[in-house]
Amino acid sequence: MPRVSRQRKKTLAALLLPLSRGVRRGPRDGASPALEAIWHVVCTIPRGRVSTYGAVARAAGLPGRARQAGYALRVAGDSLDLPWHRVVGAGGRISFPPDSRSAREQARRLRAEGVRVAGGRVERLALTDLEEH
Repeated sequence: MPRVSRQRKKTLAALLLPLSRGVRRGPRDGASPALEAIWHVVCTIPRGRVSTYGAVARAAGLPGRARQAGYALRVAGDSLDLPWHRVVGAGGRISFPPDSRSAREQARRLRAEGVRVAGGRVERLALTDLEEH
């Protein structure tokens, strides 16, 4: 078995710690300040506009943590009633598998708000830079 350096162990522990804390609990039970910051930013995305996971993370003060933004939305729970559908991948791409129920639901919700969705992507004009707000 290969040896793992101390720094690598710390990094792995830091990556696994959020997974052990919030997945099975409700969104308010021990939610980290980072998750709460991401949830707050998602709530500021205006109706009819979308933002990327990376832009949400930057606006929450977490540059380079686009995956953490996705994680925060996954563990948020329905009780927060977040407009999760307004967050897309880089370049306006819907991040769910193309024929999945989640992708269809996200596209449906975006279209209901007037956002044009074609080929699994939203129109460029709908993308908003959250740092301007």
